[in-house]
Amino acid sequence: MPNAVRVVQDDWVTPSRDAWVGALTRLVLSSEEPVVIAAHSLGCIATAHLPPEAAGRVAGALLVAPADPERRAVLSSFAPVPHAALPYRSVVVASNNDPFCPVRLAGAYARAWGSEFVRIQNAGHINTDSGHGEWPLGLALLQSLIPVETLATL
Repeated sequence: MPNAVRVVQDDWVTPSRDAWVGALTRLVLSSEEPVVIAAHSLGCIATAHLPPEAAGRVAGALLVAPADPERRAVLSSFAPVPHAALPYRSVVVASNNDPFCPVRLAGAYARAWGSEFVRIQNAGHINTDSGHGEWPLGLALLQSLIPVETLATL
């Protein structure tokens, strides 16, 4: 996608909620246009932790294979996971055999966040390690979240 920007996190080995949410918040607030977020794993949880001033600038979010920060000590700063409705349209995608988050928990996140829920079969953590490369379904879901007026300018 031509206007896509990747959030660069300082520490992928021992992630900190404050650092991750801070980096995402700064990027969202620096955009002149509403933002559509595509997040994976712990990025989904960081997105759910966005403060109101940043969340208000989000037009939509594709939240793929959310992590369960309560199962791994290294992720504990991301717990507890917010269970309030997100103030924008969102889609949670989860696999029935994700080793990092049971699909039932991902479904509970989706219900709490007011997200649409897409359950896919045998897709693991929905990443390259589970055999994914280009992902037409993910791209279609992401494009469905982009405001129509924005699509006209792409």
